Amino acid sequence: MCSYTFFRNVSRAKTLIYAFLDSVPAKRWSSSNKTIILGIETSCDDTGCALLDTDGNLLGEALKSQHLIHLNNGGIIPPIAQDLHRKNIERVVKDAVDAANVQLEDISAIATTVKPGLPLSLTIGVRYGKYLCKKYHKPFIPIHHMEAHALTARMHNSTIEFPFLVLLISGGHCLLAVAEKVDRFLLLGESMDDAPGEAFDKMARRMKLKNLPEYSCLSGGQAFELASQKADNPLQYKFSVPLLQYKNCNFSFAGLKNQLQRHLVDEERQKGVPADGVIPGINNLCAGFQLAITRHLCHRLQRGMEYIERKNLIPDDKKTLVIVL
Repeated sequence: MCSYTFFRNVSRAKTLIYAFLDSVPAKRWSSSNKTIILGIETSCDDTGCALLDTDGNLLGEALKSQHLIHLNNGGIIPPIAQDLHRKNIERVVKDAVDAANVQLEDISAIATTVKPGLPLSLTIGVRYGKYLCKKYHKPFIPIHHMEAHALTARMHNSTIEFPFLVLLISGGHCLLAVAEKVDRFLLLGESMDDAPGEAFDKMARRMKLKNLPEYSCLSGGQAFELASQKADNPLQYKFSVPLLQYKNCNFSFAGLKNQLQRHLVDEERQKGVPADGVIPGINNLCAGFQLAITRHLCHRLQRGMEYIERKNLIPDDKKTLVIVL
């Protein structure tokens, strides 16, 4: 199998505008001035806005996080997330526009995440984006934000050419696809149940990591990462990797969650852990779970590479892997 060039890209609020700029040539806009795109992102629990020009320059951005509120609630509650988006979106957009030192009249188009995501959260961004378009007579650009995440890597690294392999890992999704063009993706595999981030968050709550002072203000994934780094025996708890017998590229994380819960129940019973207590081997259990998820991701990724090789979907001299977290 030919080796892949690897790129890692961490998503940010301005991702969707980068993707739009990648897909629309500047000459499409009949203006002697530089085209400016405003993007709105409300797919989950953060209200984001950014402005970029057609050269990919970030002119201004603003972000309002709901992290601490949802942390105190034990997870994201969609109606609460929607209310917070509704409360924050006007201020976030204004702050981004002010940071860019432009007027809304100067904007050439407005790009807004329309899918996938929490429906109640998405509604706020879409409605506000369309409201601005109607008020200032601007075109509305609907954005699929997972596709946008995949395309953002090309804005950071011009050597990435189509087609390329992309693994998208987030709190709500896990997708493996070949990005053939800006607007065309070949889906190789997706999660059949939970997403990795969702699994980490749910298991962190079950393991009561929040009750430990050092993790009280962290998300489940962050707590898992830090606890795993303190492990002295990551192999103490055994996890079987799911879907080894299947030759497709789909993912499944529900079984790994069940395995962790069984280990947890056994330890709590044997060690007499109180209702609000944490098991003594918490670091090793976190590391074991994280290792099992990593092995599963790598196994399915290998399946995808083998399929690409067999079907000759990506030329040997252009084999590129982009991982978006």
